[in-house]
Amino acid sequence: MIVKLRRKYARYPDLTRGLSYVVIGIEANDFRILNDQGRPYLYPSRLFEIIDPYKPDDWVTERGEEGECYAYPSPLNACGFFEDFFDAKPKAVATFWRIVNQRLATATRPRQRAASST
Repeated sequence: MIVKLRRKYARYPDLTRGLSYVVIGIEANDFRILNDQGRPYLYPSRLFEIIDPYKPDDWVTERGEEGECYAYPSPLNACGFFEDFFDAKPKAVATFWRIVNQRLATATRPRQRAASST
């Protein structure tokens, strides 16, 4: 999933208007993206225009009690994963960057779309 910031927000100085960001996860409908400093923070989805809605097939997607979406690649979906990442636990940091680098490498590649029959 690729999104673009709709406009500049004073509250979010770590994002740039017009830049595209690869969504690396969704938590309670918020998008986890790498901000301009390379940190994987959560931002309200309403701040963004969706450029490419494709969610990778290997994302684990769940719905909360109020219908909110939670979706992450399986290795990043463990309870407490991001707490471990921000606490700089080596296993979480290594796992995070391995998965994110894979996502970034494939995010901008054109995907083959099914040919429409006419």
